[in-house]
Amino acid sequence: MIRLTFVLRKKPKMSTQSFQKYWQEIHGPLVAKNATTLNILRYVQVHALDDPLNQGFIEPRGKMLPPYDGVTEMWWRNEEDLLTALNSSEGQAAAKELVEDEKNFINLPKSPLWFAHEYPQVNPSPENIVARENSSIIMNFYPLRHLSSLSFEEAQLYWRTTHGPKIRMITQQGRILRYVQVHRYESELEDILRKARGTKEEPFTGHAELWWDRSELTSTFETPEGLKAWGFALEDEKNFIDFSKSTMSISKEYVVIDRITESY
Repeated sequence: MIRLTFVLRKKPKMSTQSFQKYWQEIHGPLVAKNATTLNILRYVQVHALDDPLNQGFIEPRGKMLPPYDGVTEMWWRNEEDLLTALNSSEGQAAAKELVEDEKNFINLPKSPLWFAHEYPQVNPSPENIVARENSSIIMNFYPLRHLSSLSFEEAQLYWRTTHGPKIRMITQQGRILRYVQVHRYESELEDILRKARGTKEEPFTGHAELWWDRSELTSTFETPEGLKAWGFALEDEKNFIDFSKSTMSISKEYVVIDRITESY
């Protein structure tokens, strides 16, 4: 299974409301129409919220990049399925239609994308936790870049084998419902999609996703155990994350397509 992460900045003159409305009501159905042609198994829109919790998470990390306005996430069974689609005339037409529509609401040069693999760290069974619009569950989307003192491979290894287990240690104190690491990997497909969109901004090392129930998260910051747990996590992030080149946002998820279960 491969996953595309496409972090979005809206066109400069659009309001956040009009950007998200167009994305959800116009572009979302367009992706759904072309999903079978492009062999897409799952498509999720992650809409960033203007939420006080954003500042609560960002302030302890110092100066970070401005949060993105949203994230497009797509899944395929493998690269071959996507390549097969893109090598067909129907797939090429579908991909072109999507890119042309993206130009209506996305600042494409400043919206990086990359392919990735998932490494679940705290994961329920079944995997049914989603930060839906009318739910009390929220998701923190955390795209990160690594310190220059580490190589790409060293940073991902530390993140996966050292930081991941440390976060699992504080699952209860931090009231974490789910935690997934999504690690970028280098792919020729990334270059193809970036070229089609005129992407200028460099991709991230990957991103973290954490889900909480809002009421439980708020109470966590009011207890010594909760504050200690998050302080512990933050101190370890300093060992591999360049905060000045990373960002995060409290978000809600809109699942437009989910055919993963029926594909097996």
